[in-house]
Amino acid sequence: KRVSPKIFIKFMKLCTIKYDCRFFLATGKKEEEQEILNEILQSEFHNRCVALDKLDIIDILPVLKNCKISVCNDSSFSHLSAAVDIPTIVLMADTPMLYGSYSPNMHPIIPDGESSVTHDTLGKDKINPDKIFKKFKEILV
Repeated sequence: KRVSPKIFIKFMKLCTIKYDCRFFLATGKKEEEQEILNEILQSEFHNRCVALDKLDIIDILPVLKNCKISVCNDSSFSHLSAAVDIPTIVLMADTPMLYGSYSPNMHPIIPDGESSVTHDTLGKDKINPDKIFKKFKEILV
């Protein structure tokens, strides 16, 4: 269910055209997550990024709490950011909608061509960065 770093990078490009953004990258230490992190850190946005993968959750919470918006896969970070009252765009690729929409702080994005998501939707490659950015702008207003 991990969304491609290319999708995040396209979203970051849209953001930086209009806004002065910094990106805090919360990934785990598993190889696949580190590959995603490293691809983003090697992008043109590396100077705007801070990796949080070496921090404990207790050290990440103050960083998260000071963010205006969180953009996450349906993961522990989406639940955590919504719980600490951060508007959270949840990229729903392969889990039931309820997992990313039970809080008023959650704003789910579903894959293009889908009307809903559930297990086995297999939509990680159909998450549209333009949709993420549109929701991002709506939240900032």
